[in-house]
Amino acid sequence: MKTRAKKKYGLSGWSMVLLASALVLIFSYVPMIQAFLLSLKTGKGANLQFAGLANYVRMIKDTTFWTTMGNTLLYAVIQIPIMLLLALLIAVLLNDPKMKGRGIYRTCIFLPCVTSLVSYSILFKNLFAVDGIVNQALMHLHIIDKAIPFVLDKNWAKAVIIVALVWRYTGYYMIFFLSALQNIDKSVYEAAKMDGCNFFQSFFRITLPLLKPIVFLTSIMALTSTLQLFDEVVNLTAGGPGNATRTISQYIYDLSFNFVPSYGYSAAVSYVVLLLIIVLTIVQKGITGEKK
Repeated sequence: MKTRAKKKYGLSGWSMVLLASALVLIFSYVPMIQAFLLSLKTGKGANLQFAGLANYVRMIKDTTFWTTMGNTLLYAVIQIPIMLLLALLIAVLLNDPKMKGRGIYRTCIFLPCVTSLVSYSILFKNLFAVDGIVNQALMHLHIIDKAIPFVLDKNWAKAVIIVALVWRYTGYYMIFFLSALQNIDKSVYEAAKMDGCNFFQSFFRITLPLLKPIVFLTSIMALTSTLQLFDEVVNLTAGGPGNATRTISQYIYDLSFNFVPSYGYSAAVSYVVLLLIIVLTIVQKGITGEKK
């Protein structure tokens, strides 16, 4: 009887996920396989011929590929730690039941996340324009003597993009940390307080260890999102000046649609990004000590 019941429940479970699994297979895994096969072909437009690893060899000598990959990794290395640290600190502060108006603060910090990508990119472009509010404020405070061309300078343009990313996504990851903090039993903190632990000891010895799975999840999500960065760069700097701020996703788009179409090479670059995400995920998993 138990065996029949298990088979019955097993069939019921599979019947519920079968359609979803089929859709994922058709619209996710099949295109991934097709993209890999496409990455082994060379040619322009529809005139494609099998060429083995020629696209991957070409990538090694492609200076634009390395420039855009370097820009993307730079954004990830600087922006992700700052953003996640801010999200965690804000979540800890807003999780305090003694704080008044917590709901208002949470809403205000989360609002940038629901702002249109194009709208907020244009907003930051105007804020950091030569005659924008930021330059006017800095000159009014006598911090600078003349306006800084933020968007036109290769170093300042990267800084503007990083600031824009932190502004928009900090509230998004704050929600993850808030949810995790609210699931921690308060009796753990009460016991620690009775043992003489102060706020910092409780934070580093209780809060952070218990938040390790969420830290791993948010870091992977932030990494994946940053490696696919496109809208902000296109609308803020269009990848300029030159290729100083261009990301790997923008380069893939240009290879497919703006330049003479090189679908095989763009597919190869896309697969390198996929492999990079997998490798960095494994590294992060090892650093955070996640085993599941």
